Amino acid sequence: MELEAFKIKVAPLRKKLLNISLNIVKKEADAEDIVQEAFLKLWYLRDKLDAYRSVEAFAVMLTKNLALDKLKLQKPQANEDDLHTLNSKDGNPEERLVQQDAVNCVRMLISQLPSLQQTIIRMKDIEGYEVEEIAGITGCQTEAIRVNLSRARKKIRERFIALNKEVYEYR
Repeated sequence: MELEAFKIKVAPLRKKLLNISLNIVKKEADAEDIVQEAFLKLWYLRDKLDAYRSVEAFAVMLTKNLALDKLKLQKPQANEDDLHTLNSKDGNPEERLVQQDAVNCVRMLISQLPSLQQTIIRMKDIEGYEVEEIAGITGCQTEAIRVNLSRARKKIRERFIALNKEVYEYR
């Protein structure tokens, strides 16, 4: 695709792509950056654009993915140590140790979940994403995210209770 064809097919999509990215990232400067990046990628792929049935659909998908990536990078990434907020002034050392053991146990239980459930529970409960954001990033429907999140939490709860029961029975 030559420059003139690119101007005719892709350039008019700018406003639409800007609206899409603005709806996702909520900041006009970030939305502008995303659209610029999308246009750059489209330009580098210009020789392959004719293979797509709809250049517009491809440009929209590309912009949406770039915006979601930007949103993911903007999210405050919680450290897994932030799963618990233990203040050294609160409680005695034994209580803090019990809490730390519980956190380590939950981490271990999360690692035993199926990979999709691991991803969803980490994104929701550790990184703080909303269900809709997780759905957008993973490509799953929001209801599927809710179901997997519920199942993951239930498995962790059941296994945590069973492990604690074994520990207390052992004592």
